[in-house]
Amino acid sequence: MTIDRRHFLSATAALALPGLATAQATASGWPKQSIRFVVPFAPGGMSEIVARTVAHELTKQLGQTVFVDNKGGGAGIPAMQDVAKAAPDGHTIILGHVGSLAVNPYIFPNQPYDVNKDFIPVTLLAKVPNLFVVHPDVPAKDFKEFVAYVKKHPGQLNYGSAGNASAGHLAMEYLKLVTGMFITHIPYRGTDPQLTDLLAGRTQASSAGLPAMLPHIRSGKLRAIAVGTPQRLAALPDVPTVAEMGFKDFETSQWYGILAPAGTPPDIVKRLQEESLKALKSNSVTERFASDSAVGGGGPSSEFAAYIAQQQKIWKEIVKRASIKAD
Repeated sequence: MTIDRRHFLSATAALALPGLATAQATASGWPKQSIRFVVPFAPGGMSEIVARTVAHELTKQLGQTVFVDNKGGGAGIPAMQDVAKAAPDGHTIILGHVGSLAVNPYIFPNQPYDVNKDFIPVTLLAKVPNLFVVHPDVPAKDFKEFVAYVKKHPGQLNYGSAGNASAGHLAMEYLKLVTGMFITHIPYRGTDPQLTDLLAGRTQASSAGLPAMLPHIRSGKLRAIAVGTPQRLAALPDVPTVAEMGFKDFETSQWYGILAPAGTPPDIVKRLQEESLKALKSNSVTERFASDSAVGGGGPSSEFAAYIAQQQKIWKEIVKRASIKAD
């Protein structure tokens, strides 16, 4: 029995159509429910500011609520594990950052997931400059005096951070590496708790994003001694960069982006990236980011993946040279 080739192809196409229609329906129907946007830190830091600012715009654009779920602690590992196991349908996403994506793999070798295999980079959202600050009781008026003072009193001063592998932790350890000073790390569960102790003088120094620190710098409760960006900040034009202080090419910033569980359909990833770019261009987000000296992202998934790979290469070397360990 023979079958006409034209009829065979028509029959084959007809059989394939239901599956194709289902895939298209999955993409066109997204989002079908609220989207959980997991932030792997306690409330109060720059991570939450970035996530909530973008989530607010995405909610308006998508017609479904994009709600922020703070899941702090454990250097972000519990939050990452939670999302790695979530259904890959675009309704659970996570805020990735320099610590969870570029550093944790080298200080926590037994993570219950692989950041490069169990997640899909969607888009970079923002880069935020790191500030280095000290409590006013520290007898150092500027960066050079602070480094000299710490070197005269090795191990006697403490600095706080939002937790192990947080951007502040990494920035200070990088600074310790290039300056040769020794100051003890005290990890907290979020920016707010560490800031409380810093303002009270129970710790003496810290590094964090501009938004958390600026009000206290302007009120005189904290003293800014340097910024980690290549250029000075418009909000603090008198505060020098670390590179200006003789440490060429020193650069450290907090960066944040969206990731989805591996297996999330490419068309949903693309739609989420496009909607995120639209949100980043909105007046409310651009104005907020400008006030925080943050630089918006919004590029395609491939671009964010390449950036993560570049950062992993940089921080792998820093972790090794600075002997950064999990506390």
